[in-house]
Amino acid sequence: MTHSVNTSWLGSLAFETDVSGHKIVMDADRDFGGEDRGPRPKMLVLSALGGCTGMDVIHVLRKMRIEPSFFNVRCEATLSDDELKRYNKIHVTYEFKADDNLDRRKVETAVKLSQDKYCSVSAMLKAGSEVTHEITYL
Repeated sequence: MTHSVNTSWLGSLAFETDVSGHKIVMDADRDFGGEDRGPRPKMLVLSALGGCTGMDVIHVLRKMRIEPSFFNVRCEATLSDDELKRYNKIHVTYEFKADDNLDRRKVETAVKLSQDKYCSVSAMLKAGSEVTHEITYL
């Protein structure tokens, strides 16, 4: 199996990518010469991580017959000091509503399965970055 996306230049520093029929415009900020017409590509990597691990956690929790009333995934990253400015540390925070009657052990199991087994985006990022996580109840 292969994945393929098409990314077209829109002028200036803006690009539009077509991912399975869904269009996303990416651009640089004005300070870098862009027009701020869309998110930065690097930030979309964090979005992909949040979406991938979030889908895993919900999928596993549903198999356990658990449906949280609130669930949010926050991904924060620090940039390296070198010219590449790659993400060298990424921290994922899984946020759940505290008043849910969630079995916290099952939540921990779902998160662990995502981080250690199912989330391919996390696995790719772990190859070049330190990825940590925590679970919080708001």
